[in-house]
Amino acid sequence: MPAKKHNGGSSKAELELDHELPPAEGGDNAAPHGGADTAAAEEPQSELERIRAERAAYLDRAARIQAEFENYRKRSEKQQQEFREYALTDAMKTLLPILDSLDRALNTKAASLDDFHAGIELIDKQFHDALAKLGVQPVAAEGEPFDPNVHQAIQMVDTDEVEDNHVIDELQRGYKLKDRLLRPAMVRVARHPKA
Repeated sequence: MPAKKHNGGSSKAELELDHELPPAEGGDNAAPHGGADTAAAEEPQSELERIRAERAAYLDRAARIQAEFENYRKRSEKQQQEFREYALTDAMKTLLPILDSLDRALNTKAASLDDFHAGIELIDKQFHDALAKLGVQPVAAEGEPFDPNVHQAIQMVDTDEVEDNHVIDELQRGYKLKDRLLRPAMVRVARHPKA
């Protein structure tokens, strides 16, 4: 088609003709814009399918993560239960030799009272050594200033022989496990009478 020049430039019609698509194959009866409408309709459809596929992938991934988390939680609970059941194993292994010593002492027939007393003292030392190995220490009491955090006062005694508000004697020993108080010491505490 010959190009027409108007005022030294191309006309709008010429630009449209230059950019016009060739006719569709299959003859003249095919609509010139029918393919564009179909392509435009297929594009949102393929976009929708892509989004649905992404959604399905994300749901599948979320389900897998949830299942993995549930398995982890069950494993963790089982490990904690086993830890609780067997946490005392080492402590019991430390204490069993003391029980053996007590059994031997009770089964000894021909022991004198002095020998029996000496054997009990050895078992007592063995027991305190085992407790120390486990981190159990006695609470200092006798002669110490009264501390309500580690001492339980059973009686206040009026006396000038011991400093005011100090422990006179220990009725039952207290114990700590590392830094935690297991049991307070039961004590009698000095109180100076008022003049």
